[in-house]
Amino acid sequence: MDNAGSKKRCCESVQEFFTSPKFLIYLGHGLSTWGDRMWNFAVAVFLVGLYGNSLLLTAVYGLVVAGSVLLLGAIIGDWVDKNPRLKVAQTSLVVQNFSVILCGILLMVVFQFKEQIAELYNGWILTCCYILVISIANIANLASTAMAITIQRDWVVVVAGQDSSKLADMNATVRIIDQLTNILAPMLVGQIMSFGSNFIGCGFIAGWNLCSMCLEYGLLWKVYQKTPALALKAGKKEDDQELKQLNFPKELENGKGTVEGSQLMNEMAVVEADSPKKTSCCYQITEPLRTIRDGWVAYYNQSIFFAGMSLSFLYMTVLGFDCITTGYAYTQGLNGSVLSLLMGASAVSGICGTVAFTWVRKKCGLIRTGFISGVVQLSCLVLCVASVFAPGSPFDLSISPFQDIYSHLTGDSGNLPEADHPASMLNIDGLLVNGSTALPAEELPPLQSYLSVSLLFAGVIAARIGLWSFDLTVTQLIQENVIESERGVINGVQNSMNYLLDLLHFIMVILAPNPEAFGLLVILSVSFVAMGHIMYFRFAFKSLGRRLFLCCSPEQKAQALPDSPSSLPTTV
Repeated sequence: MDNAGSKKRCCESVQEFFTSPKFLIYLGHGLSTWGDRMWNFAVAVFLVGLYGNSLLLTAVYGLVVAGSVLLLGAIIGDWVDKNPRLKVAQTSLVVQNFSVILCGILLMVVFQFKEQIAELYNGWILTCCYILVISIANIANLASTAMAITIQRDWVVVVAGQDSSKLADMNATVRIIDQLTNILAPMLVGQIMSFGSNFIGCGFIAGWNLCSMCLEYGLLWKVYQKTPALALKAGKKEDDQELKQLNFPKELENGKGTVEGSQLMNEMAVVEADSPKKTSCCYQITEPLRTIRDGWVAYYNQSIFFAGMSLSFLYMTVLGFDCITTGYAYTQGLNGSVLSLLMGASAVSGICGTVAFTWVRKKCGLIRTGFISGVVQLSCLVLCVASVFAPGSPFDLSISPFQDIYSHLTGDSGNLPEADHPASMLNIDGLLVNGSTALPAEELPPLQSYLSVSLLFAGVIAARIGLWSFDLTVTQLIQENVIESERGVINGVQNSMNYLLDLLHFIMVILAPNPEAFGLLVILSVSFVAMGHIMYFRFAFKSLGRRLFLCCSPEQKAQALPDSPSSLPTTV
């Protein structure tokens, strides 16, 4: 009987977990992230294939996406704040998935009939197709941004309730899902496109988003039903104003307080006097600009301003597994097989950092966890700086970083020695693009020493532990210390700051694209990361105070202020 009862309780607990709002959020986020990662990987490949293995369309797409989030981040966040949670989540979900489906169908048509379309109106129809694809894909990215703000920055906080440990565990689990899908999803769609074609890849992604949208829609509804707190949303100024106007006549009828009634009449008179201005065409046209201004001002006035800025500064780096570092690795003689293993090691390192975050937070508190994570990341990045001066490094300041740009502008690239402008970009077939000629990576001359590139990637991979732990720290600080009515706009501005620094890092690479200058980019990247952590140190020192920040013993911690929303002011 005891065994039967224990088995029954075990089955009930398992069933309760798989039907809990927490698990449903994980499942929905996993489906959403899987589709996002497949699409983000595939759309870059599709655009390269559309434009004759050129990176031009991909670069334009990246610029449009970054610029859109940079400009519209505050507006997206403000829209999230001012509308009901379920409506925001469902609208973002539908817009995002329908945009991807529409874009996939359009790409299928272009891939199938590209030659015929190119002959119409001297190629203008094909150019319009390119513009449509980039525009629709950008809309999908904006909707994805709204969805991420809604679920990861708001719904997760509400589901976790007032439990800071539960919130940390949920944030860590969501980040582990991100890490896993970031590797597995591109692998799946990459294999489909390799053994099939771009046409089949487009169809698969469109079909996936259609099925995923239906499942995610149902999961959102289930989470909303199981969490009554999601139906309550604080901080709507319009509702407060309506309540004032509705309560005003009742107070006059009951004869309550003529002085208060006269004050309310004056307030209403002011509101009525301002209403023509608010309904004017000029006022409505400039409303988005005011929303952006108010969002950035609100972000600046937050107590976690320097913590958010510190996270943004970490985006100003070439020390990640993106196309820039990958292209540099190919110039240093690493092949695709080695790079895939390094990317896998990077993902494992990131997961370790995510798990370490929950453990360190319990032992040291949230704010100290950020400081420890920053020290770990900077310590690992010292290896990257050492790689610049190690044997095998192409670092050479005697070669102008602007030489490649000058040669392209003057058309003298043919007069330069081949060694002076090595390949630095990777195309979809694993070939290195050198001007207009694609050379296989195996044809690059072997290096005399791999010590430099080994130190570089050892530092990048090891630093992921501190990076992801720090990212989770700042994320939870924003979740806990921003009032509910401003969560959307603050996270929208935070996204804008992240994209701004990300854009600057691409501009930095454009100004110094040759491998000889990559060492300079590494040093600049580590400098920006260090500046970011200095900002965080200032935030932590100011929030906890010198004694509280340095105390680490259990007795001292018991007397210290807790790392909770109540210990930090909402605004400066």
